[in-house]
Amino acid sequence: MLTFLKRLVGRPIANRARRLAAEFQRQAREARSVQRDLLLSRIARNADSAFGRDHHFGEIRSPEDFRRRVPIGDYGRHEPYIDRVRNGDVSALFGPGTEVLMFAMTSGTTNRPKTIPVTREALNDYREGWLVWGITAFDAHPDIIENGLRPILQIASDWRESYTPAGIPCGAITGLTASMQSRMIRTTYCMPPSGSRIKDVESKYYLALRSSAHKNLGTIIAANPSTILNMVRLGDRERETLIRDLYDGTLASKWAIPADVRKELRFRMSIRRKDAARRLEKLVAEHGRLLPKDYWPNLEFLSNWMGGTMRAYLRGYPEFFGEKPVRDVGLIASEGRMTIPIEDGTPAGVLDVRHHYFEFIPEEEAEKADPQVVEAADLIEGRNYFILLTTAGGLYRYNIFDLVRCVGFHGEAPVVEFLNKGAHFSSLTGEKLSEHQVITAVEAAQRDAGVRLRSYLLLPVWGDPPSYGLLVETSDLPDDATAERLDAAVEERLRALNVEYAAKRDTLRLGPVRTIRIRDGAWAEFQKQRLARSGGTVEQYKQPHLIPDVEAVRSFPTLAAIDSGSR
Repeated sequence: MLTFLKRLVGRPIANRARRLAAEFQRQAREARSVQRDLLLSRIARNADSAFGRDHHFGEIRSPEDFRRRVPIGDYGRHEPYIDRVRNGDVSALFGPGTEVLMFAMTSGTTNRPKTIPVTREALNDYREGWLVWGITAFDAHPDIIENGLRPILQIASDWRESYTPAGIPCGAITGLTASMQSRMIRTTYCMPPSGSRIKDVESKYYLALRSSAHKNLGTIIAANPSTILNMVRLGDRERETLIRDLYDGTLASKWAIPADVRKELRFRMSIRRKDAARRLEKLVAEHGRLLPKDYWPNLEFLSNWMGGTMRAYLRGYPEFFGEKPVRDVGLIASEGRMTIPIEDGTPAGVLDVRHHYFEFIPEEEAEKADPQVVEAADLIEGRNYFILLTTAGGLYRYNIFDLVRCVGFHGEAPVVEFLNKGAHFSSLTGEKLSEHQVITAVEAAQRDAGVRLRSYLLLPVWGDPPSYGLLVETSDLPDDATAERLDAAVEERLRALNVEYAAKRDTLRLGPVRTIRIRDGAWAEFQKQRLARSGGTVEQYKQPHLIPDVEAVRSFPTLAAIDSGSR
């Protein structure tokens, strides 16, 4: 009966999603005009806002006018207006009648998290983007929807982690959308909405497994593949607990789940899954492990980021899932969705021309004070660009510092893939560490540890888990004890400066910072190599303090890494 109801209720939702997908395809074919119309409608709607008046929105009649009136900016340029919205002055960024539902939080370049306004229109854009992505992926794997949509495992975070002075919630937009699902749709998603309020990540992972291990799962959706890998590793490690809980209809007390969440879960968890427990027990007896390729044999595909450093995690999938296809979820951030992938096995996606207005800075123009920009339809295949966003969330010509490559076109809409977070950012597992944060942390850590470095460089280092290595010349840190003090101080400072870094460390998705000694004179050699590549002069040279390349450490003659323990 439930399957029949799901098919009955799901049909109009699928039909609406297919209509949206067809409309998106049409708009991709006419991307140039669609983008310009979208821009001008946004400008007109918010012309009476403080931002609109300050930037003469009433005089803007074309994208060229827009570029003349509104400078390219990052979060810092928007923050004074966003702060006014946080305090209840919605007119700082938006026109009359605009409702701000929440603020999406993400790590900033300094020690203050960014808060991105989520208006009702922005939420609608977000949900429509997921609908188009979802139906495109599901239609490519029809078994997932043949008899009503099969169960989906998607882990959401709390959308009410804190509140602004005006009482507006701040948190994760995934939590808001989960809370808005209808009861029937909610039966398709394995993770209970109340699970978003669990702060301890391993406890949240366990609840996800406890809620889904007995089901005929269709797909797992997570932005970060490390989330999926860490969850299924936990399932193998805690297989005895999981099997016992399924058999007894319990939720083990050892997990750090708030009392109010446990109360909400009580009935759901009390249902005994004896047959499922016996099946899992048999799998463990046969294989010696509990792996998802055995307990979810009909999983259609995995859904997560594939671009940039994320591709390194995908090497771990066959051990746990066998050879399952992977569909990139798209280049998506708190600021908005940028792409909608329409094929498996590639990080590339069609630019979401329906929901945001985009401009692009050619990579070679990025350091200029007044860079030339190009519109979406004018990208050149094979070239790299930084994305600028104009959204329903009050962002205008917003530089998100995402470097992408145009790999082709879908109609007039470019197909782009994510490369990295830009020359001054690194993100191994979603921490979005900025060079500014690194400099602030290491300078303060030197004072904390009582050392003085002539120079240093933080690099991502691949491993299980990945981590960051702090390269220093040997004479700056001649003994291990001093190096360990510096490591601990840098770690503490980075945690304080970047909430995402702290979260990734707490959940063991990142290892601790380790000092890596390089031979004396290595910095001078490094400078020569960089100048030879760039053609610059010694006077122009700026020593980088963060390079977001996991292969970069191989180019240094390392002498030793200081193992400071797991901290």
